[in-house]
Amino acid sequence: MKNYFSEEDEKLKWKEGKSELLLKTVVCNITKRHNTSSTGTEGDYIIMDAPEWVIVVAEHNENFIMVKQWRHGESGLSIEFPGGVVDKGEEPETAAKRELEEETGFKAGKLTKLGTENPNPALFCNHVHFFLAQELTATGNQHLDNDEFINCIELSKKEVLDGLGTEQFPHAIMGTALALYIKHNGGTI
Repeated sequence: MKNYFSEEDEKLKWKEGKSELLLKTVVCNITKRHNTSSTGTEGDYIIMDAPEWVIVVAEHNENFIMVKQWRHGESGLSIEFPGGVVDKGEEPETAAKRELEEETGFKAGKLTKLGTENPNPALFCNHVHFFLAQELTATGNQHLDNDEFINCIELSKKEVLDGLGTEQFPHAIMGTALALYIKHNGGTI
């Protein structure tokens, strides 16, 4: 891929200074970083330090396997691609296979990396790894965490595309997953 950053853009970089842990939570740590721009402007910036995540676009019978679950931040139900946290020391591909099987009861015969992105580079320092799961085999068993309550649904690709940006599909990262899937398919769903 072409590099769009130039020598002139080097002036946009900030030097990271002292970091202070403000809050440690189960989901992420909140830190304050004192950074300095190339012009000398200084400031404290809040960063969410979360573990890496995976999202799995699970293709089955020309449809997608989706999960329905409660999202506390949204205070509502959400339809999403399966996914979750990459455990410490775990490779993203391994986490993708594990999360797919835990949440949906499907094993992937074929797993393809679609890309890696930062969920919001203004606030987060982690990355989301996107995978395409194909050649699925149903095990018939979910293996959910104690605080996970998930129902699965198989939807047509058009239904998922049409659902993005609606109340039932509020998760913005699902749009990124679908865009990477479409890119992988040469621009078609």
